[in-house]
Amino acid sequence: MRLVILEDYDLASEWAAKYIRNRIIQFKPSAERYFTLGLPTGSTPLGCYKKLIEYYKSGDISFKFVKTFNMDEYVGLPRDHPESYHSYMVNNFFQHIDIDPSNTHILDGNAPDLEAECEAFERKITEAGGIDLFPGSSLVSRTRVKTLAKDTILANARFFGNDLSKVPTMTLTVGVGTVMDAREVMILITGAHKAFALYKAIEEGVNHMWTVSAFQQHPHTIFVCDEDATLELRALVEHLHVEQTQEAQPWEAGTAEGSWGRRKTIISPSKVIV
Repeated sequence: MRLVILEDYDLASEWAAKYIRNRIIQFKPSAERYFTLGLPTGSTPLGCYKKLIEYYKSGDISFKFVKTFNMDEYVGLPRDHPESYHSYMVNNFFQHIDIDPSNTHILDGNAPDLEAECEAFERKITEAGGIDLFPGSSLVSRTRVKTLAKDTILANARFFGNDLSKVPTMTLTVGVGTVMDAREVMILITGAHKAFALYKAIEEGVNHMWTVSAFQQHPHTIFVCDEDATLELRALVEHLHVEQTQEAQPWEAGTAEGSWGRRKTIISPSKVIV
């Protein structure tokens, strides 16, 4: 497991985007060999998407031979609704890069048979050869129909004119069981309001109440965070040795692995802590 700590949200987003860029470049995708990328939604990855768009426009990277699979979609919300995750991805990423729309995969929240839609999505991932790099969701599950928690519905109300009657109450979502099958997992956690979640994710054991902790068990997990998100961490100062850092690079065999308390790599703006 790697924990990458940057000074602020913008630097964390840039590091994550550079990692994705470098991983795709190293992979050397082609018409015979696509790179497969999982994609999250929400406010946290927006900075990462913005940097990836910049890299594309500057000629650093192409998404022509990249396939994507998104994590979520609302049930019952029209595909072209401004708050659908399909609209989110098109507006914030896809329309700004050279990816073929046929290579972008988003769950259909209006499918007549939602269970069949989830099963078909899993098959598409398998047919694509599995996912090379993916962020995380919830514990011990596959792509499924999920009822949103009340606090999530309340939080989402701001996107629907604060009218709770318009907020979707269900989503189709990719679960951690699917994400754990990815060859690499990268989780972006930023902000002081996420500090306790990061603590639970890496400093305690796997806990079904904190599903992100499941990724301790993945052999190639990277947590990318800003300093605000580390406010609850207890082990950083006491147990770690400091060395010089390097720029964001794809995972290499032999890099630190295991749960917190075992060897791991932590990168700050100017240091890597092992």
